[in-house]
Amino acid sequence: MRSDAIKKGIARAPQRSLFKALGFIDEELSRPLIGIAVAKSEIAPGHLHLDIIAKAAADGVRMAGGVPIQFPVIGVCDGIAMGHEGMRYSLVTRELIADSIECMAMAHGFDALLFIPNCDKIVPGMLMAAARLNAPSVFVSGGPMLAGRDSKGAPLTLTNMFEAVGAVGSGAMSEAELAELENAACPGCGSCAGMFTANSMNCVTEALGMALPGNGAIPAVMAERTRLAKKTGALILDVLKKDIRPRSIMTEKAFMNALALDMALGCSTNTALHLPAIAHETGFKLDMALLNKVSAATPNLCHLAPAGSAVIEDLHAAGGVPAVLAELDKKNLIDTTAATVYGTLKDSVKHAVNRNAAVIRPIDNPFSPTGGLAALFGNLAPDGCVVKQSAVAPGMLKHEGPARCFDSEESAFNAIMGGEILAGDVVIIRYEGPCGGPGMKEMLAPTGALAGRGLDDKVALVTDGRFSGATRGAAIGHVSPEAAAEGGLIGLLKDGDRISIDIPARHITALLSDAEIAQRKREKTPFIPKTSDPRSYLTRYARQVSSAALGAVFIKE
Repeated sequence: MRSDAIKKGIARAPQRSLFKALGFIDEELSRPLIGIAVAKSEIAPGHLHLDIIAKAAADGVRMAGGVPIQFPVIGVCDGIAMGHEGMRYSLVTRELIADSIECMAMAHGFDALLFIPNCDKIVPGMLMAAARLNAPSVFVSGGPMLAGRDSKGAPLTLTNMFEAVGAVGSGAMSEAELAELENAACPGCGSCAGMFTANSMNCVTEALGMALPGNGAIPAVMAERTRLAKKTGALILDVLKKDIRPRSIMTEKAFMNALALDMALGCSTNTALHLPAIAHETGFKLDMALLNKVSAATPNLCHLAPAGSAVIEDLHAAGGVPAVLAELDKKNLIDTTAATVYGTLKDSVKHAVNRNAAVIRPIDNPFSPTGGLAALFGNLAPDGCVVKQSAVAPGMLKHEGPARCFDSEESAFNAIMGGEILAGDVVIIRYEGPCGGPGMKEMLAPTGALAGRGLDDKVALVTDGRFSGATRGAAIGHVSPEAAAEGGLIGLLKDGDRISIDIPARHITALLSDAEIAQRKREKTPFIPKTSDPRSYLTRYARQVSSAALGAVFIKE
């Protein structure tokens, strides 16, 4: 066992004395030490209850003959960080999470690792760490929040809250009605109730083979979630015994399965950042061209919030991720021979039942013949950009309009709330990319404001930043090259420039001549970083981070 290096022999008596200061006995020190990376905190609803999940997982570890040892992992709540300076500190934590787990695992000689994430950056950060360390590993998330309910019993999610802000700004909703929604939208613990980034990544973890069936959709408050954690705790000892390693599971085959599930579910555009970053840790290159290849072949089977009214608890009741995978398997769109921590993916789909064809469309009756995400290319994004096409109004799949340019999210939001954005406009938000932000802020505030003002089916929004999974509408993000470090065309646009968007054709273009673009490049003033404090983590992050097209990973020295 790897932990023998820290607990066996005369030379390790000092280390054993420290373990005994923790209350360990000799019998425990003879057993496998299982590190449990748990993102419990009191700031994120998705993480508030993770101590319960961790205890159940630890019970499972003990029942199977291991010794569970918990250690903490940070986690930013994207919803609370949204719309202000704090959002610069969200994506950047993904690398901190992976690095800190590497430090804890290597320093303390754990024999295997059990990961308990729930929210947006924590899931991919932990998957990156698992791939990098390549120690026997399993995952169990904290599970999704139940949906709130409005006065008529309709489901509410965090999307409704951000859109309600826009509705109040336009006079379509009173502040009293806003307060009523505020008290009802998020009824308790768990990751936010739609197919937003957290739930997208927890579902994708199933398709990657790193978690038991049910990981993505069993609600946080159900005893079934606690039982799943207990089973996962016991499973890690079997994974250790069989010496199953993450890089033997997260293979090219697994990533193709994950992309197929992503397209069928209509997952968050953030998966186009996180899956390439996880793949990068395994040595597999996953780019936007591959995303389009899988999207072209994979029908969209689910319209979960924000694309539709169904929520994650509905997906669970309908059969969860296994039922979606089973539908895809009917047309050989996944490879069920792919290895998992419990066998093969076939073990997940063989007993799956689609219990609600309105929530999980049968493979022969999809919402659309292509997947939920699309990558667009053109002179505005030669390296690509991404849109959640399943959440775009049909009339906005093709659009041409004048650019309205803003150099920050805040200035764009103020213009939207001030009634300055008109039907037909293309809102451009630049200098919010991985380097230019720095930190690549999510922009649910402006997209929610557009929707709340009834403009989500009339106005497009294009940015080198990114969007929350809760965003709906013609919201096109990850424009690469970005405006700042890479001098992308998005930074040269002016108010009134015509922007052509053709999502079915996978094309986005600024209708400018090559001569005009060259002239603007010559006239361009140097970019001044928004964060110049040399002591700031953001400053270091901006120096190291790659393009969004590469997953915003650290590749620069």
